[in-house]
Amino acid sequence: MACPHASGVAALLKGTHPEWSHAAIRSAMMTTANELDSSMMPIKDVGRNFTAASPLAMGAGHMVPNKAMDPGLVYDAAPQDYVSLLCSMNFTRNQIMTITRSNDYNCANSSLDLNYPSFVAFYDKNVTTGAMLKHRFRRVVTNVGGGAATYKVKVAPPEGVKVAVWPQSLVFGKKYEQRDYYVEIVYPSDGNGLVSYGSIVWIEESGKHIVRSPIVVSPTSAGK
Repeated sequence: MACPHASGVAALLKGTHPEWSHAAIRSAMMTTANELDSSMMPIKDVGRNFTAASPLAMGAGHMVPNKAMDPGLVYDAAPQDYVSLLCSMNFTRNQIMTITRSNDYNCANSSLDLNYPSFVAFYDKNVTTGAMLKHRFRRVVTNVGGGAATYKVKVAPPEGVKVAVWPQSLVFGKKYEQRDYYVEIVYPSDGNGLVSYGSIVWIEESGKHIVRSPIVVSPTSAGK
């Protein structure tokens, strides 16, 4: 039932904000989702003996449609951003044309760092256990709140992982203004292939908007 529920919420948001892109709608749904269940406890993973679910199992959490209609900030992306991602994944020109059906896009600035509202740092578990790895991300957020706003960051790092965010505050002068920030994740390779997770949360000074993005440190499939 996840697909019809998500589709229904997406349709609701598109009706409320017809100017929003698909990426902005997805962002609003993700960053306002609740990681707790109806009993206010962490969502459980049935496939792992009802232990706390990681974002790889539950995504960003349970959708909260009313909050998604007013998310404060969104992570937007244009079609060229997705093409740049495909380019960096070594898709051929013909394969990309099959998807886009257009010559309007190019691979001049290919990048794996899509402006997505979550962060995943992969490691090969066959690398020497304990070897420290580093991954840096850049993100751009758009203010879709009522006007001027200031947000400060709160980080809940995955266990055994160091997460640095800069700048630590984002100041917006008006609606639809954009600001970028950077995240650096320093983490050890784990020979057991453990998955750890945390979050980055941007909190408006007024307390009105809370914008949460999951962080996951995980082995690559090749390392399993």
